Amino acid sequence: MNEVWNLEPIYKGFSDPAFARDYESLKALVQELKTFSDGLEGMEPLAGLTRGIALAEELTRLVEKLAEYASLRQSADTRDQEAGSQMGRIMALYSDTAAPLAAFSQWASSLENLQELVAGDENLRDYGYYFENMKKSSRYLLPGMGEEIMARMELSGGSAWADLHSYITSTLPVKYRDKTINLSAVRNLAYDEDAQVRKDAYEAELAAYPAIRDSAAFALNSIKLETISDCKLRGYTSPLDRTLENSHMEKKTLTAMLEAMDEYLPKFWQYLKAKGKALGHENGLPWYDLFAPMGKASTRFSTEDARNYLVKLFSGFDRELADMVAKAFDEAWIDFYPRDGKVGGAFCAGVECLGESRILTNFDGLFTDVVTLAHELGHAFHNQCIRSHRPLNHDYSMPVAETASTFNECVVMAAAIAGARDTQEQLALIESQLQDATQIICDIYSRYRFETMVFANREQDFMHADTLCGFMEKAQKESYGDGLDPEFLHPYMWVCKGHYYGPTFYNFPYAFGGLFARGLYAQYQQEGEAFVPKYKKLLYTTPVASVEDTAKVAGIDLGDKNFWRSALQTIADQIDLFCKLIGE
Repeated sequence: MNEVWNLEPIYKGFSDPAFARDYESLKALVQELKTFSDGLEGMEPLAGLTRGIALAEELTRLVEKLAEYASLRQSADTRDQEAGSQMGRIMALYSDTAAPLAAFSQWASSLENLQELVAGDENLRDYGYYFENMKKSSRYLLPGMGEEIMARMELSGGSAWADLHSYITSTLPVKYRDKTINLSAVRNLAYDEDAQVRKDAYEAELAAYPAIRDSAAFALNSIKLETISDCKLRGYTSPLDRTLENSHMEKKTLTAMLEAMDEYLPKFWQYLKAKGKALGHENGLPWYDLFAPMGKASTRFSTEDARNYLVKLFSGFDRELADMVAKAFDEAWIDFYPRDGKVGGAFCAGVECLGESRILTNFDGLFTDVVTLAHELGHAFHNQCIRSHRPLNHDYSMPVAETASTFNECVVMAAAIAGARDTQEQLALIESQLQDATQIICDIYSRYRFETMVFANREQDFMHADTLCGFMEKAQKESYGDGLDPEFLHPYMWVCKGHYYGPTFYNFPYAFGGLFARGLYAQYQQEGEAFVPKYKKLLYTTPVASVEDTAKVAGIDLGDKNFWRSALQTIADQIDLFCKLIGE
């Protein structure tokens, strides 16, 4: 089986004539867009809308293909200078479309009968929700050349700082015992069965960050100040307000979820203290044992083992999903193993020109790595479920982005726990699931709190590394409570987590996705096969409806705190079972 993904179906390289042709087509399209936008005022409304959509669809097709290829190349090797250079060229060219696209948006939004025109035209009807959001967002557009200026400045601003962060974290040497390894490799040791290995890896990881912490602090400060400035210029009340607007999510939904999480935090602290005590710690769980395995689930997985396990498992849920999983493994969609220069973590990227996805992981053969694969394959299935939409209807918001991925995790873990051979294996699997649940509740809450503090302070002050470390420790203490040993926290989580250097508040969507998926999985347990078509319809709906309206497909009211409580209670029940199994 392949170890790296196959990108050749997109382009055979940057010297591929197809790449050059598409780049030249993009250049020509940019000029066509500018000419189009200059003539909007004298254009007949329906003709202008139809032409604008056609140009926007072609732009999406070209930019997605060109930029996705360069981005995937760069993610697999941040030292790939050609990929970085080509990405810069593509995005610089794309930035030239910001002004004409904004002009089209403002012109279309000014049409008094916009919705009537859209609803009455067969070619535009599919874009009813798209135009609805266009009209809402138009009030935040910058006049004249403002959009193009912001897009160009972002290339040498936030985007460049994010690239710096990716580079310094992916190439950071870590001295672990008698060898030098990379950051992804040392972080993987947090799951090792040997307690001394975990502690040594934690200490080695923390000792490595001072070499890059000042660079990361400059990157973070610059990105967040750019975000604050952008929000002020556009008229958003806050960066969080902008995130909610872009997420098509009401503040009422976020408030209901966070308040329910607050109610259940002590239950998670109970789990952490019980685990700490079982591992011989009396003052809460030290950070280096957060991912310590418990029970006995020593099975190691090859990539072939992972393929067979997941295909067989998902065959019992939905044949379409199982077939896609098999295809992902068999046709080299996945880049599996950690290596120098490769970014850490895991992600899935839709490659619409192929009707496929590409997945990056840092696979180490543990069951948790199989769960990570299932998670990313959930994103790929979500991409597949929306593929029949028109090109401009392929973007779903951040909160619902984690639905299919976390639902896949629920399927995998429920099957694994039900099939456990003995109590020790059951304990290992339940504890593994509680690790993940604690990440999306306690850790995500700490990230949300940290980012809130950063935005509250950045406008007036530059936050040096010590300040950021202090914010992170404060956020961790508030979110993990007395479940963690305060002497062994992780003050550098703001350095190693790339989400702080990308979309604003890319944290609470993970809690949303985790809890929303658990609520959906509970429905599946009650309804069986009858649930599957509804689930696919819900995923299909995500790009063309608000978060709240998407949930209504499954009969869920997201503003009702009881829904979030019911999802959290399923985790609380597992915590009770965990405590029973370890004799607490």
